[in-house]
Amino acid sequence: MKIAAHIAGALLGLLFVVFSLMVLLKLAPTPSLPPGPAASFMDAFVPTGYMTFVKVCELIGGLLVAIPRTRNFGLLVLGPIIVNILAFHLFITKGAGLFEPVLILICLLAAFLLWSGRKAFGGLGR
Repeated sequence: MKIAAHIAGALLGLLFVVFSLMVLLKLAPTPSLPPGPAASFMDAFVPTGYMTFVKVCELIGGLLVAIPRTRNFGLLVLGPIIVNILAFHLFITKGAGLFEPVLILICLLAAFLLWSGRKAFGGLGR
């Protein structure tokens, strides 16, 4: 179980580090969204610098998750980001992109890591 948690942590951390660096360093072109709520949503966040803040949090969270000693703190950083990604796809895009393989992988890896480290989070509910 410990080896599986290390592999899952490395994969989840790698996903967030790579995707955040792609945006922060502008390594890939920004995809254009069709007109509608999703485009309006992104048009509101990108110019204000909010997406840069989110990507920096993703980078920090990804690095923390990849290191076994700081994994739980990284999950605390990435948890709200993952929930917001799911909420964006559920409410803004009306379910489009909700079943993308990368999003499913991220959710499964995060859930597995939360489950395998659940004892560390036991004191939060008291």
